Amino acid sequence: MSEKTTESSPALAASQASWRCVQSHDREGWLALMAPDVVIEDPVGQAITNPDGRGVRGKEAVAAFYDGNIAVNNLRVTCEETFHSSSPQEVAHILVLRSQFEGGLTSTVRGVFTYRVDDDGLITNMRGYWNMEGMQFGQAPADGE
Repeated sequence: MSEKTTESSPALAASQASWRCVQSHDREGWLALMAPDVVIEDPVGQAITNPDGRGVRGKEAVAAFYDGNIAVNNLRVTCEETFHSSSPQEVAHILVLRSQFEGGLTSTVRGVFTYRVDDDGLITNMRGYWNMEGMQFGQAPADGE
């Protein structure tokens, strides 16, 4: 994980903690960052992870989202740029997500990701603006190559 900001806010802290948990496969830590009424739209709009376009809603659904999407791959997050709002409870980032799945398939996606937190610093909303058409796929080299 890399970042290019020195400012701090509850939203920035929560987003960075989220990336650390994802990269270290800390499911319980990641879920502890979420408010009970959290909504995750990753990506925003209709997608295989969001068939009705309304987002993944509530901690139970978000736990299932983690199990089906995050836990099944080795994910690395690189933050290219951070945009602070006038509210310390909202932040946006340009992120590059690099995934390696079982069997060596890799994917890379670049997008804008926004985070909103409540008064307790828990994530109430995360939105990922990216699309499948922009995703790049590849194959990781075999061990020893």
